[in-house]
Amino acid sequence: MLNRFCRGISIALVIGVISCLGWIICPDQALAVNNPELLPNQATPIVDLANYLPAKQEEALIRDIETFQGETGWKMRVLTQYDRSPGRAVINFWGLDDKSILLVADGRGGNLLSFSIGDAVYEFLPRTFWIELQARFGNMYFVRENGENNAIVQSLDTVKGCLVKGGCAVVPGLPKEQWILTLITSIVGGLVFGFAGIPRKEGQVFAWQWVLIVSPLWFILFVAFGIGPVVTRTSELLPLFRNLIGFALGVLVAYLSPRFNSLNASKT
Repeated sequence: MLNRFCRGISIALVIGVISCLGWIICPDQALAVNNPELLPNQATPIVDLANYLPAKQEEALIRDIETFQGETGWKMRVLTQYDRSPGRAVINFWGLDDKSILLVADGRGGNLLSFSIGDAVYEFLPRTFWIELQARFGNMYFVRENGENNAIVQSLDTVKGCLVKGGCAVVPGLPKEQWILTLITSIVGGLVFGFAGIPRKEGQVFAWQWVLIVSPLWFILFVAFGIGPVVTRTSELLPLFRNLIGFALGVLVAYLSPRFNSLNASKT
């Protein structure tokens, strides 16, 4: 249990670092060269040079992309590559414009996914959305457990779902690793709240003034980092309830710790 808990924390931290680096580096590398000879002669929304997509799944995804474009006008395209890249040749091949979304899957980096986004898309899906999307579905742990093909399909499904409902500020859904971080910050926020409330004067029950003094710290830990990511990504009540319990337990442990210490001291 402890190993799984530590692994979850490590995954979340690694995802954050990799996603920031990947966002800065990967799109430029993917479009830095120009090799049109690598592109097929026939028109297709998917160029799978790395063979990440099984044939039947690729056919279904092509139909889905074409249907979505016909219904909404958003142009989604997929390029997978490994040894060589067509680079800037895909711009003319697909006629990429302001309403285009290009997903590039390249297994050579730390993160599988990168995106090249048209200006019109940012009105509905901000840059932070794409960073989070890349981190969630393109990280090495997700790819290892679900495969490159599912990483591609699930990220596209997420984008389509958000565009259909008029945009998203964050990526919907709450992965286990991200929830673990929110639980940890909730507990730490409760510890700060509880330690601040320990009585410091004779006859005092709870030091509210100290709680108010350090309120920016525990409020950020509990509300901004513990509750905010949960309520903005999922409508499920269970993760929220668990974080509330974690905060309450943190408060109790910190507040009652002096009493436990005094009892142990009296016994000795």
